[in-house]
Amino acid sequence: MTSRSCPCGLPQAYDQCCGRYLSGAAAAPTAEALMRSRYSAFVKGNAPYLLRTWHPRTRPARLDLDPGTRWTGLEILGTRDGSAFHNTGTVEFRASYRGGALRERSRFERVDGAWTYVDGDFPEA
Repeated sequence: MTSRSCPCGLPQAYDQCCGRYLSGAAAAPTAEALMRSRYSAFVKGNAPYLLRTWHPRTRPARLDLDPGTRWTGLEILGTRDGSAFHNTGTVEFRASYRGGALRERSRFERVDGAWTYVDGDFPEA
């Protein structure tokens, strides 16, 4: 992955992939695209984007990111619903970081037409 490629693992350049969502130039069209952009926000340390894309019902008052975490890759393990034709969706993924990996099944809902992260659980490996 070159420094210009998107952290989410897709082959596009960051600006044409998740960067346009983090900048506010576009909204993520699917739950998976939002999940990928949120991973990129963790990589970039963009807490305001993470809070902005969190469902109002479950959003924390603040988010303190650990600047020492070095995210190293994202693998989508499965998706359910979450397209332009749905109001809810789930994305299961593995996010690797230096020293380990996090596996989560995330739930997403639309709020005023935009995808938001609701919450997630940690399935058994």
